[in-house]
Amino acid sequence: MCWWQVDYDDHKPLCSKYGVTGFPTIKCFPKKSLEPKDYSGGRTVDALVDFVNNEAGTRGKVTAAPSEVVILTPTNFDKVVLDTSKVVLVEFYAPCCGHSKSLAPVYEKVAAAYKAEKDVVVAKVDADAHSGLGERYGVTGYPTLKFFPKKNKDGEDYDADRTLAAFVDFLNEKAGTLRTTTGTLNDDAGKVSSLDEILPDFLSAKPEQQSDILKKVEEEASKLEGADAGYGEVYLKVLKSMIEKGEGYAKKEADRLL
Repeated sequence: MCWWQVDYDDHKPLCSKYGVTGFPTIKCFPKKSLEPKDYSGGRTVDALVDFVNNEAGTRGKVTAAPSEVVILTPTNFDKVVLDTSKVVLVEFYAPCCGHSKSLAPVYEKVAAAYKAEKDVVVAKVDADAHSGLGERYGVTGYPTLKFFPKKNKDGEDYDADRTLAAFVDFLNEKAGTLRTTTGTLNDDAGKVSSLDEILPDFLSAKPEQQSDILKKVEEEASKLEGADAGYGEVYLKVLKSMIEKGEGYAKKEADRLL
């Protein structure tokens, strides 16, 4: 069986031929026939797959897309949420709630944007099925969102907008991450403000003074945590190369990379 779409504006005569008066209209053409059957079933994936299976004698199944959202239950809730090495955003939802259903695709995108961040967890719990967990955190409506920082496992209310951009801004601020809505790193990635404050002194110093300033950078870099610690190592590597290879090293590298 093949699936085809016809643009009414571009093919009005063809649509008129088959009595199309509203959009979208779905028709099924059996094998070896130009007389279509009207499709009047549900417009869900499951309903369409069932219809095709009945018409074509196939056994197609709906495969759920992989999800990056961590599913919480009473069994794993404390292990995931109370882990002090991670920040955790939790959605308390009810499957039958319309607002929960509306949030679901946005929440999936939030989880996908942070899948590369090992210290950030985007999770959800069915608070209807596991009401004890909802009661534990004062959940009275759905969906309710709670944020659990590394140092406060009592949970904080998430009161910002429920758009993808708002979630990303919130998590970047709270977790110190630098993600975009698509999961890539933003333009500030790789920069460390505490080290940037020292760089002008290093760059303006005479070669014989740079080693002393490098020690200040090493001291500040030793205080960094998470992704910033990795960025600090890059700073040190570049500055050490500048000392060893001379002041023209940075310009040569920039020219090479550009």
